[in-house]
Amino acid sequence: MKTSGFLKIFSAIIFLALVLNGITTGNAVQQKPNIVFILTDDLGINDLACYGRTEHRTPNIDKLANQGIRFTASYCALPICSPSRAAILTGKNPAKLHITTFLPGRRDCPAQKVLQPVINQQLPLEEVTLAEYLKKAGYVTGCFGKWHLGGKGFGPLEQGFDFYHPGKAVTQPSETEGGKGEYDLTMAAIKFIEENSDKPFFVYLAHNTPHIPYSAKPALVEKNKNALEPVYAALIETLDDTVGILMKKLEEKGLSTNTIVIFASDNGGLHVPELKHKIITHNTPYRAGKGYLYEGGLRVPLIVRWTGKIPSGKVIDTPVVNTDFLPTLLELVGEKVPKDIDGKSFAKTLLSGKNEKGNKRLFFHFPHYTNQGGRPSGAVIDGKWKLIKYYDDDSVELYNLENDIGETTNLAEKEPAIAKRLEKALLDWIKKEKLQTNKPNPDFNPELYRKLYVDIDTSKYNAAKSTPEMFEKILEWRRLMDEVVVRK
Repeated sequence: MKTSGFLKIFSAIIFLALVLNGITTGNAVQQKPNIVFILTDDLGINDLACYGRTEHRTPNIDKLANQGIRFTASYCALPICSPSRAAILTGKNPAKLHITTFLPGRRDCPAQKVLQPVINQQLPLEEVTLAEYLKKAGYVTGCFGKWHLGGKGFGPLEQGFDFYHPGKAVTQPSETEGGKGEYDLTMAAIKFIEENSDKPFFVYLAHNTPHIPYSAKPALVEKNKNALEPVYAALIETLDDTVGILMKKLEEKGLSTNTIVIFASDNGGLHVPELKHKIITHNTPYRAGKGYLYEGGLRVPLIVRWTGKIPSGKVIDTPVVNTDFLPTLLELVGEKVPKDIDGKSFAKTLLSGKNEKGNKRLFFHFPHYTNQGGRPSGAVIDGKWKLIKYYDDDSVELYNLENDIGETTNLAEKEPAIAKRLEKALLDWIKKEKLQTNKPNPDFNPELYRKLYVDIDTSKYNAAKSTPEMFEKILEWRRLMDEVVVRK
């Protein structure tokens, strides 16, 4: 009798333990995944070793790519910071938000044939951001680093983030810091994770790297002395080190399997001289870079890892654009995707690790002159075909990206029907969405325009292939460009 009673009690205890363990395990399974979104600033698709830049040292980012999926046709919504970031956070084409260049924007000058539209100086508060959607879903949200979507009253804390640590865009390299505040931002993000690891969290880590002006630790510069630009290469290695530190912390906290990690850039790399930097990077095999609608300005690195949920070591060629991040992440965490956005979820692509079939059409509206030599233009990508229309002279260019990824041969005259169809699609979209457009510049100076936009085509410049004569010509172009532009 006593033994039988003891066994009953013991069995009840074991049963209760198993039930409690099941509940605990069930809660762990049901807990929404954390999100760590690492966004870089002007990092080109050709700047990482895993994308082919053999002279750059990026072992930690390469490891991240091997553990997840690397995209080769990831596009930014526009090839400049503020509109690209607006697209990421809202899932909307930035042209609809009237944020089509960096804030506050580049002033008009006589060298420009047309006037640029007056853009919004902040992301409107009525726009619902990714942080707001996630916060409503029970996430604690933290923003670290570059915002660039509005000043006082329009910052991260007004747009769904519980915590904001801006850091510094330029720092003095030391034993504990790099030239762009990389370690400070990373450690602040880690502290946030440690304090909130008991609940789902969203970390938006927006590095200032490798945006000009930049510097790096002298020892790393010496280590990278054989690179095209040693300081830039050292800067990339510093960024890679901070990514490794953050990934190690996730592993130590046991969070790797329940954390979606995204590594991306806001736009293409800066391929022309600017400020005191004579050589920065190149986006080979793509044409141009930041400030242009050519592939070098639009294509950006994108790596996504979710250990145990998405396949590892995959390379995806399916085109995606950064308006797609919001619906994709909401779908992955089990939240309803809003209908009033432009982005399309690529969660299925991530979970399968397979290229998706289909003919996704992408529109770009960029009615601005840029510091890199770009002119007001629009573009549409439809399968293998890409059309670029310049708004200041109504010229069009047509490229077959399947056969000519470097956009070297304009097929507009050879394929007039395709060019006409895509140009009409672009103009119809602009009209339908009531987008901002350009007006004639009453102070236009044809001679200055010719010197800056006709005599030299900076979209074709490539620092890695430049001759001494071309290099001197591009430096003279930069001097004149800086001279005619009135900076705010």
